[in-house]
Amino acid sequence: MKYYLHLLLLLCAALPCFARQSSANADSAWLIRNYTKREVYIPMRDGKRLFTAIYEPKNNKEKHPILMNRTPYSVAPYGAGNFKAYWKTHYMAYLRRNYIMVLQDVRGRMMSEGEFEDVRPFNPVNTGTQTDEASDTWDTIDWLLANASGNNGRVGIYGISYPGFYATMGALSGHPAMKAASPQAPVTEWFIGDDFHHNGAFMQMDAFGFYSSFGKPRPAPTTSFAPGFQFPVKDNYKFYLEAGTLKKLAELMGDSIRFWNDLYAHPNYDDWWEVRNTRTFTQHIPSSTATLVVGGLFDAEDCFGAWELYKSIEKKAANDNKLVMGPWSHGGWAKTSGDHLGNVRFGSATAMWYQENIEIPYFEYHLRGKGDLSKIAEANIFFTGTNEWRTFGQWPPSGKTKTNMYLNPNGRLAIIAPSTSSYDEYTSDPAKPVPYTEDVLFSRTSEYMTDDQRFASRRPDVLTYETNLLTEDLTLAGPVVANLFAAITTTDADFVVKLIDVFPDDFAYNNKTDGTGNGKSYPMGGYQMLVRGEIMRGRYRNSFRFPEAFVPGMVTEVACKLPDVAHVFKKGHRMMVQIQSSWFPLADRNPQQFVNIYEAGTDDFVRSTVRIYSGGRYPSHITLPVLR
Repeated sequence: MKYYLHLLLLLCAALPCFARQSSANADSAWLIRNYTKREVYIPMRDGKRLFTAIYEPKNNKEKHPILMNRTPYSVAPYGAGNFKAYWKTHYMAYLRRNYIMVLQDVRGRMMSEGEFEDVRPFNPVNTGTQTDEASDTWDTIDWLLANASGNNGRVGIYGISYPGFYATMGALSGHPAMKAASPQAPVTEWFIGDDFHHNGAFMQMDAFGFYSSFGKPRPAPTTSFAPGFQFPVKDNYKFYLEAGTLKKLAELMGDSIRFWNDLYAHPNYDDWWEVRNTRTFTQHIPSSTATLVVGGLFDAEDCFGAWELYKSIEKKAANDNKLVMGPWSHGGWAKTSGDHLGNVRFGSATAMWYQENIEIPYFEYHLRGKGDLSKIAEANIFFTGTNEWRTFGQWPPSGKTKTNMYLNPNGRLAIIAPSTSSYDEYTSDPAKPVPYTEDVLFSRTSEYMTDDQRFASRRPDVLTYETNLLTEDLTLAGPVVANLFAAITTTDADFVVKLIDVFPDDFAYNNKTDGTGNGKSYPMGGYQMLVRGEIMRGRYRNSFRFPEAFVPGMVTEVACKLPDVAHVFKKGHRMMVQIQSSWFPLADRNPQQFVNIYEAGTDDFVRSTVRIYSGGRYPSHITLPVLR
């Protein structure tokens, strides 16, 4: 009897998996029956041709909208008989509605002709045969309107991460048929906040791992990716520590990767970076193109880009512009259920909710004239802590107030600053940098954005400040700024500031209301959840263009800006702030001397004693956007 009961339980547990597989099989069969795929080369104004895969519905009872995705990452699978596995994604909803789906290898990548340029600058005055990514989008649209079977003359574009940059360029194209653009986790600005730099600090691990493959020259069109660097060890902390310097990483990279060389050639923010900042040009988005900017609260790559692109469009353009930020890692709204990240749970399938209630209705309205947008607010933001969606008429919301929380002696964090000055100090040793996670890992995780920070609290080179138990919920909605008064014994240092939610010691999730998360058991009592962390390269405290050395021993104000937060510190929790001077190997080590870090040798790296002052003349504090 026990055997049959056990077998029955196993069968019941397997039913959802069988159901999903059956549904996927049905969708794949439906797609192949109801769509044709063709591969074409679309000519650009300068004579170069871009490889494009077009999925067209066989049903021509009505005209069809065109939904584009332009990518440097390949439109694979190649071959007219090989269909992209749309049935495994929510994009199947568009095919069920008979959208014409268009995928394009951008100029110079994979099977497209021409020369590739990273974050190719927008040219607002293209003439003759001059091209940029916006003109390539325009030319593609012109061709599609004339050649895509049964199209309705309306085009939309979307993209996640680097394709999000191309979605922004699509909006900037100004083509009258471009009705809706959705830059999602968009590459927006690579020196201050996205991917490869944060406040001037070089995010070496992502940059090296990415460009050792992506950046390799492509002598001829190809369907294959270039192989990446063959790491000798699977411990990223060990590898980057032993590599030692950015000069050594350049040797390992080789001299053939153009953009890597450009990074080293432009160590400070200059005109070269300025024209690669999409926020410089958002005023050129026409009123005829609506924008939906989407991002993740815990996006390790482009959290900054989503928040700041939305704000720039809102400030400079006159179009219909909306924002969605959910509790997701990079692209999590399209590839996960969105019910958890790492050990932290969000209580519902937030990705599916977004897809069904925002993204699909958005494109339906703008591209097919179906439904309305009355239920899609200006800003649609998920607040972690209480795990609920909230809507606002603007972002940051009008009801927020700037509230200072001051560093106090004995590791306290309070709304009152001490009357007299004192300081806490630590020694920042480049030979033993503070890790970003306690685990031994090869690849950079997404989960670190919500990781337990107890490992860092226990280090002598990390300062920790904590409130008393909160007596009521504290809601944060907007940007966070840490204003530190610091004195260092060297001429440069980095400052890492982390905002942390400390759970009650007896806290445990309820599987019925909070979901089962990642299914792993982890002690959540006393959990120190990273809500937001950011690094600031001290030399850029006054200007990203004109770095300044510190005067050893002189108390100096450093403002560290953190990306926006949407989080509720619940009653019974504590708020914590951690301060340290390395975040390794996410960011490169600062030699702690005012030298060109890209050219620094091993002897340039020295210890620095860092003092963080509080109270009196030097009231170090963190400014919070409190929503009442």
